[in-house]
Amino acid sequence: MDSDTPYPGPTDTRYATEEAARFFTAFFTAKTERRIDTTHACFHPDTTYYADATLGWAFPSNEALRGVWEQYMPQWGEEAKSYPVQVLGDTRGAAVVMTDTPELFGGEIRGIAIVDLTDEKIVRWVDYWDGRGFGTDTADRLRVPAEDFPEGLGAGTVEPRPVPVLGTAVERLMDAIGSDDHAQLNQLLAYDATLEDFALRTRIRGSAAITRYLQRASGRLPYQGAAVSHIVGNERGGGFEWTADGSVVARGAAAVTLDDGKVSSLSLCWDGSALDDKQITALTTLAIEPRR
Repeated sequence: MDSDTPYPGPTDTRYATEEAARFFTAFFTAKTERRIDTTHACFHPDTTYYADATLGWAFPSNEALRGVWEQYMPQWGEEAKSYPVQVLGDTRGAAVVMTDTPELFGGEIRGIAIVDLTDEKIVRWVDYWDGRGFGTDTADRLRVPAEDFPEGLGAGTVEPRPVPVLGTAVERLMDAIGSDDHAQLNQLLAYDATLEDFALRTRIRGSAAITRYLQRASGRLPYQGAAVSHIVGNERGGGFEWTADGSVVARGAAAVTLDDGKVSSLSLCWDGSALDDKQITALTTLAIEPRR
């Protein structure tokens, strides 16, 4: 990354192409510097869909999205920063682990964006983040009513283009997690793989430890049994969206990396504000290894 970028760094781009790294560096630099025209030029002029999967906000056109920049950017001060922590994928599709500081929208946002591009222009961008980090009460006030939540979050506006290697790895991984197939899970995970849950603030390292954790949590985590709905990225990494019908936490996203054909990291993001403190504490406690 260019050391002159106005936000904290460096960004992890090991699992992104050089073109994707440059593109997202330029986008977040323009956004942090409050340059409306340059920021908006990153989006496709004819096909644009931008959504917030936590609040249910949707901007289904290029014109509607420009109105967002014009409304908010002039209010941001010098201390406001929006920046990528990790970029995974290429200029057809990528997952971006990102941070918005509280000065942008009133609360800290740390999440995962799932991004589709055509001709190196963004055609669909969906943000997933945990409302607890932002402030549960504030998120609740801003969230659209359930009956008005945008169905599909614009998935129908883009063509699925999963890279076979990534798509197969993601589908097999989620199947193993949902079915408690621990032998399969161990085969899919790299020995030093990491699993990170943004909502629970937990990080598990090592394929054996991850397998034991998921075994303890069997059926209790929102993404266990969830269906993969959209995949972006390349043969080395990317991200995907997942849906859990009938669950209080109905949707989420994940960033995934591959090394030598195995999953080396899985970062999951979902809205923890959908659960009460007792439920969150119970799920977080599962990350503690019991005495053996």
